[in-house]
This record gives sequence, structure tokens and C-alpha cells, in this order.
Amino acid sequence: MTSAATTPVATASGPLVVRTTAVDLGDPGSTRLLDLLPADAPVSWLRNGEGLVGWGVAAQVRTSGTARFRDADKWWAETTARAEVTDEVVEPGTGLVAFGSFGFADDPGDSVLVVPCVVLGRRGDRAWVTTVGESALHEAPGLEHTDVPRAPVGLSFGDGALNGEAWMSVVADAVARINAGDLEKVVLARDLVATCDEPVDVRWPLHRLATDYAMCWTFHVDGLFGATPEMLVRRERGLVTSRVLAGTIRRTGDDERDLALAATLARSSKDLEEHEYAVRSVADALEPHCSSMNVPEAPFVLHLPNVMHLATDVAGVVHDAATVSSLQLAESLHPSAAVGGTPTPEAVALIGEVEGMDRDRYAGPVGWIDAAGDGEWGIALRSALVRDSTVRLFAGCGVVGSSDPEAELAESQAKFVPVRDALSGEI
Repeated sequence: MTSAATTPVATASGPLVVRTTAVDLGDPGSTRLLDLLPADAPVSWLRNGEGLVGWGVAAQVRTSGTARFRDADKWWAETTARAEVTDEVVEPGTGLVAFGSFGFADDPGDSVLVVPCVVLGRRGDRAWVTTVGESALHEAPGLEHTDVPRAPVGLSFGDGALNGEAWMSVVADAVARINAGDLEKVVLARDLVATCDEPVDVRWPLHRLATDYAMCWTFHVDGLFGATPEMLVRRERGLVTSRVLAGTIRRTGDDERDLALAATLARSSKDLEEHEYAVRSVADALEPHCSSMNVPEAPFVLHLPNVMHLATDVAGVVHDAATVSSLQLAESLHPSAAVGGTPTPEAVALIGEVEGMDRDRYAGPVGWIDAAGDGEWGIALRSALVRDSTVRLFAGCGVVGSSDPEAELAESQAKFVPVRDALSGEI
């Protein structure tokens, strides 16, 4: 059963006053954006040292239910229409920007879109700072290295909703249903719970993830953080792109062995089948909004520090950039077969029936949008939800008719590694 739409809860009643100015941050290797991020409601979206960080809350809206995307997009359109913006840089991500994170399921679907008081960005050799308030233009803050975040204290890990044995039983049940013809694929997730003696400073794992997984998008919005390798959708000046990942194999650390495993992954009928479902669902969702679609015939192998994925980049040109925002595109794509299954309605229903936990905002869209509607929305994978001294880690696996429960459990354990190491490692 899905929940009905609820009334959005928003802050900031007056028009926002916004100013973006260029700043000199020097070489990306000498001044990292995360080094300038204070502990005041931090947000981040970073890849290879570029992207956006922000802090403070100038305005936000919380939405839920089936209309969570539409309510947030409507609020954003109204907010941008009233804003007074001075933008001296004019790049995607300058001017008025909001960071968002959306619930995976319709029920309860709790989601958030937040406008920071300060946004700091870097793109190539350009860097900028944006200030946001409700009165007059604010002077740009002094940009200095902030306090070094403290490592989690007394960190320990325990089972989440299901232990490994129970979760493998769920996978086996799903495989039986697939082979009975109920559906073609389902993505099943599990959680792991970390507890600490003190509240966790989310900037600690963000530093580690941004360093160890530089090719992924390191994000944090309202307690949800991670390093996702999967771009749900990017819209930039009319061009729309989406990176699809489905089909995974764990790396060994031996380069020669890993090359052989990559070749095995590229020929695996099980993984190619899973990947084809995911690519098809993305292409079908984007087609009504785009022309000149480009869908490669075969995937490539994306190498990450802990795993390798089959990957495909789908691209197109949006029909009407003035009316279809990046957030609307994200809504049309969610949930894709990569995080739900095929057919999607049947797969999502099965997830709700057998998975045994609330995904919250795990595997939902996370990213940012600017006043022009451009933005980047990833899928909140390799992620965790921090609340005071508790952290819920999430990992999911695509299950098809030939899936082996023990292999899927091993894959899920590999996908926990980035956040586990980020919490327990050193900066």
C-alpha cells in the first residue's frame, strides 16, 4: 500500500537573496573543499576534488508520500521565482542551489530539499562561493580550514534487520519466485548497524570516502552519506546523461587476477542479463523527455577500489529544458531496475513484502539542483544514515533466476566495505 501525498513542511517565508562570487582556492590538491566544510548542517556532492559543499540552512522543504518529488519541485520553482540572485560566475551549480535526498519507497517516502546558507564550489580551474539569506546580500565568509573532525568513539558493528542466514533465505525465496515466472529481477538490500559512544561527525567518513573513492560521488544530505558510483541523471544545458551500473564482481587486489575477473564479468550471462534490464528501464524512462538518445550496445567494466561493475552511459537531449527539471527527470527514472527490479512494480512490491526493513532514503535519488533546473542526481548507494551515535549501513544486490544466495551475501558484504572502512579508518 502506498501513502497518500502529505502537506510539504517548508521553512523560509520570504524571498531569498543570493550572491555568487568567484574565489581563488588554488590548486585542487592543496585546498580540498571538504577541508573548508564546518560542522554546521554540512552538505556535499564531490567527485575527483570538484563539486559542491555547503553549510547552514537558509531554507528547506520536507515532503513525503507519492507526491514527494512533485511537491519538492513545485516548492523549488516557487522559491527560485521569488529569489533575488546576483551570479558573477554563471556555471551549473552557481546562483541558488538546493541539495536533496528522496525516500526510496512511496510509503512513507520521507524526503528533503535544503538550501544552505553558504555553498562553495569548484569546477575545473574555477571556484566560487554563494551566500544565501532572507534580507540583504551577505559578504562572502572567510574561507579557512576548519577543525579536523573527530573519529567515531567506541565503534562497533552488529546485524541490522536480518542476519546473514535470514537474508540468504529471502534471496532464495526471491530466486524461486523469479523462476516461477512472477518477475525477472529484484534488487534486495540489507542493513548493518554501527553504534558509537558519542554522536558521529559525518565529516569524518566523508573525508575518507572522497579520498578512497575519488571516482565516485561523495555525498551528504540530512544524515544520509556515502560514495555512489551511479549517476541516476545529470542535466546540463539541455544534455541529459545517466550512468547505469548492474552486474558486480569483487576485486582481489591482484591486478592480473582482477583483469581476468573483469573479463569473466564482461562475459557473464547472469550479469549481462541483469545489466540489460537496468539499461532498458533507464532508456525507456528517459525517452519521453529526450531526443537523439544514445544507448550503447554493450557495457564497459568500471573498476572501483573494492569491486568492478558492468556500466553503460545513456545520453540524450531534453525536449524542453525550460519545463523539465533535473529533479523531474530523477522522478521519472526512480526506481530503475538497478535498484528495484524488472518489472519494476512487481519487484518493488516484492521488496516491501520480503526485505524486512525500511530502506528510508537508501537507493533513492540524492544530489543537487540549481535555479535553471540543471543538476546532478545520483542513486544513494554505498551509503549510510547517521543519527547521533548510530549509523545504518546499506548494501543491495540484483537477484535473477540464476543467483546463488551465498554469492549474493558475499557481494553485499563487499558493498559494505567503503562505509565500514570510512567509519573506522583514518583521515
